[in-house]
Amino acid sequence: MTASQRPADVPPPAFLQLAGHPLRWRLLGELARSDRMVHELTGLVGEPQNLVSYHLGKLRDGRLVSSRRSAADRRDAYYALDLARVGELLSAAGGALHPGLRLAPPRREEAPGGPVRVLFLCTGNSARSPMAAALARARSGGAVEAVSAGSHPRPVHPNAVRVMRETFGLDLAAHTPQRLDAFAGQRFDWVISLCDRVREACPPFPGDPQTIHWSIANPATGNGDDVTYPLFQETAAELATRIAFLFAVLADRTAAD
Repeated sequence: MTASQRPADVPPPAFLQLAGHPLRWRLLGELARSDRMVHELTGLVGEPQNLVSYHLGKLRDGRLVSSRRSAADRRDAYYALDLARVGELLSAAGGALHPGLRLAPPRREEAPGGPVRVLFLCTGNSARSPMAAALARARSGGAVEAVSAGSHPRPVHPNAVRVMRETFGLDLAAHTPQRLDAFAGQRFDWVISLCDRVREACPPFPGDPQTIHWSIANPATGNGDDVTYPLFQETAAELATRIAFLFAVLADRTAAD
């Protein structure tokens, strides 16, 4: 917008037109809480599947959401909200009205008042879940007690150790994989599944914890550590972003209490 243009002379940002539809806004709200499949979204918003799929397609075309085939059942797909991109677009939309309305992104070091217990789950407890738990512990400054487990534990993957050391300066070499059963009966504030298969095997936990799903692809696919290392880098970056937004939720709830 130039100095000679007033806000009324400029059309609304495309993001507002895309996200402002009532059903699309509800879908975004549900996906902000957890990755979901279409049939889950239809139940949550009370609309037929063809209508929900249509609006999800619009959101995907606008790169607000992405979809990925479920590792548990290839006939299903998980939809995920790109929180970082939505934040950027919201900030730009505010700035289109006034520079003072630009939003500050969540600080990566922002953390809850604690203590908060979080359990991260994946199938092997060899990559995604221990990486997530290590990041949550380190970046919360001890305010989050994060642990991890798997339905079928395997030794920690060498690339998980390498990427956490090289990217974040964290050491996973001493990580001992844990079975999901080891935490049965324990109380957690949040239980976060990172694997589509383990989501279906996750038992209920006492105390009614918040349960959410992050559908993150297994980076340990392919032959050779050098081949898969870029996938581990992508996974580490996605986990860091998601955990930063999780901390914002935890901090907000702590403040409300």
